[in-house]
Amino acid sequence: MAQYIYELEMKVRDYECDFQGIVNNANYQHYLEHTRHEFLASLGVSITALHAEGVDPVVARISIAFKTPLKSGDAFLSRLYMKKEGIKYVFYQDIFRKSDGKVAIKATVETVCVVNGRLSGSELFDRIFAPYLQ
Repeated sequence: MAQYIYELEMKVRDYECDFQGIVNNANYQHYLEHTRHEFLASLGVSITALHAEGVDPVVARISIAFKTPLKSGDAFLSRLYMKKEGIKYVFYQDIFRKSDGKVAIKATVETVCVVNGRLSGSELFDRIFAPYLQ
């Protein structure tokens, strides 16, 4: 069973839904990214400040399995845990509908770090993520 290291509660907004009344698939990527950014913020790291220093964590690959659709007004929990593979940080992110705990999506997000325009390892991320790597 996954050992989640971070959880963020959010709520579906009307404009995120398609004509079927469910969250449009592309919006799940926004939820996943927002969760990762908030995780970094909880560790005292600002994405904006990193970019100003020439450090950009970027998504290299993403895979999403859609399980149960979310609808407008649904509260949900976005949870993550992570591993390191070479220079990649792999985030395993799951979203659960809060009302009944059903899995909405399961995602794997592979990220890499670009420093001053070049693919690179990151001492900062190695240090701050060390306690959380599985």
